[in-house]
Formats: sequence, structure tokens, C-alpha cells
Amino acid sequence: MNRRILTLLAASTLLLASCKKTDEAQAATEDRVGFIYVGPRTDYGYNYAMDQGRLALEKDLGVKTVFFENIPENAEVERVMERMIADGIKIIFPTSYGYLDPALNVAAKHPDVKFFHGGGFKLAPNLGTFFADIDEVEYLSGMAAGAATKTGKMGFIAAHPIPQTLRNINAFTLGAQSVNPKATMTVVWTGSWSDPTKEAEAANTLADQGIDVLTMHVDGPITIAQTAEKRGIMVCGYHADASQFAPKGWVTGASWNWAPLMEKIVKSVKDSTWKSGHLRGKLSDGYVKLASFGPSVPESVKPKIDSVKKSYETGAKLWSGPIVDQAGKTVLAAGDTLTMEKVESMSFLVKGVVGNIK
Repeated sequence: MNRRILTLLAASTLLLASCKKTDEAQAATEDRVGFIYVGPRTDYGYNYAMDQGRLALEKDLGVKTVFFENIPENAEVERVMERMIADGIKIIFPTSYGYLDPALNVAAKHPDVKFFHGGGFKLAPNLGTFFADIDEVEYLSGMAAGAATKTGKMGFIAAHPIPQTLRNINAFTLGAQSVNPKATMTVVWTGSWSDPTKEAEAANTLADQGIDVLTMHVDGPITIAQTAEKRGIMVCGYHADASQFAPKGWVTGASWNWAPLMEKIVKSVKDSTWKSGHLRGKLSDGYVKLASFGPSVPESVKPKIDSVKKSYETGAKLWSGPIVDQAGKTVLAAGDTLTMEKVESMSFLVKGVVGNIK
């Protein structure tokens, strides 16, 4: 074999090795999953819960992930998604509610990339949504609060009056009223998913009004829980078990468990079975959980809470009539139930809620 043939063979071997490494690198890049958070993943709330799902993907499925945090709900999130795609990422979780329209814009430009939005109600051929009925757990949390309150006056600190927030306010209030019919809920809007200053101000204002149980729908529960603890009143958490921040005043709370749902999504993409749609879960799926009870929850109410919990797990419907709104108008007649579409476009507050939808 002459020198020229040996040289050609060596060159071919090097080329094949190079191509193999390139293919492996490309596969490794495409195997990554991208996450985008509107706040810090250390907020012990919404972003923390989403990030726990990301970490589970790495641990349970061996998937490599990347994340960007503190990304606002505007054109900036589109730039972040484009950056991920340019880096070869083919699965993206834009997790915040306000990311939906930007994600749809980017999805239209990149049909080979799959997008999974947290809680929206719009679709594209390569964009689906995911969520879970945490309002079932909010009802249970409300039952505990209704039994624990001494004044019958509760306060709800919320960011924005979107359907997800309204259904939580209503579910919590109805749960409280199921054990304490005269219980009321005063709502304060902060206008931001994360504004510790406004959250503390709202908590103090409500405490000054004689409200003795606070809860919330903001990204992080820490500020409200700590303020409640300082004021000597009780608190129910949201997104994650925040009992460590209010050990004396802790009642309970509604928590997410995104790991099994996110793993289901990623597996379906990888085995080519995924189809665009609204993926929803319930308490029975384990995607949402009731946090631990605090010392203020009477023992007598715990079996009642457990009974309602089991009823949801076996098919009972939270949104069953009769339901009356703030003005006393029947919005759901006895025997009727709300469809998923109606629940996810909720635009009313129930009787007993003090405050307006801004």
C-alpha cells in the first residue's frame, strides 16, 4: 500500500471521527431542555416550584437543562427564547403566565422547536400548555383557615386579577365558608408578581383591619409569611410549603409538584407521541399537594378536610352549583358544573369576597 493511499485512509478516519464527535455534540445540544422564569428560582414560590421540576428532569431522566431567571414578560423573553434556539435547544418551558403570547410568536418562527407554557389557554402546532387544578387544594386550605380564624376575617394578597388568581380566591373563600359560613375574604392587588415592599404593606394593612389569616397568589410567599408572623397572625402559603417562615402562625398551604408532569411531557417529545393540547392534572395525579398543618388548625376539622380531599381524588367537582357572586347573582345553578374552559376564563368573585376585580 503506497503512501498516498495510507494518507487518504488516515484522512478518512479523522473525518469520520470528527463527524461522529460533531453528531454527538449536536445530539447532546438538542437533548437539553430550556426553562425561563419571571423571578428568581430561590423565591420559594412559583419559580422555585418550577425549578424543582427542572431539577427532577436532570435527576430522574438524565436530561441536561439550562435556565434563565428574572426575565420580564415582554420582548425580552422572546430574545431569550431565540438565544436558546440558536444554541440548539429544541424543548423550551416558558413558565410565566405573561410569556404565552411571546412564546406563540417565537413558536411560529421555529416549527421544529416544542414549547410548553404554564397555564395559558392558547395553542400552536408546536406549543402546548400545562397546569394542574391547584384550586382543589386552595379549597382544602380555605377549610383549615376557616376553622382557625378567630375573627372570621381573612385577607388575600394577589398580583394580577387573571383567571388563575380569581379561581384561587374563590376556591379558598368557599372552602372557608364551608366550615365557617360568615367568613369573609378581603382582596388586595399588588400589580406585580414580585414586589416585597407592596406585599409587606398589604399584609400590614390587612392586619390593621383585624384580619387574622392571610394567604396569597404572588410568586414568592416569604415576605407575606414573615410579615404575618411578626404581626402575630396566621398565614396559608402558596406554591410551596413555607411553614419554616412562619412556624407559629402557619395554617397550611397549596403546593405544586411539577416533576411527574414535566417528565411526562419530555418523554412524550422524545418518543414522538406528543401532540399539541392543554395538559391538565388534578389532586389525584399528585401534581398538587396540601402542605403540612400548623398548630392553629383544630383537630376536629382535619377529618373533614381529608374527606373532601378524598372526594376530589375520586372525581368530585369543585366547581359545582349553586355558586353566587359578590352581587348575589347566581353564576352557577344547583346541579351544574363549570367546564375547564369556563374555569380557566373565570371573571367573577364569590359572595363574601371584599374587593373588586381591577
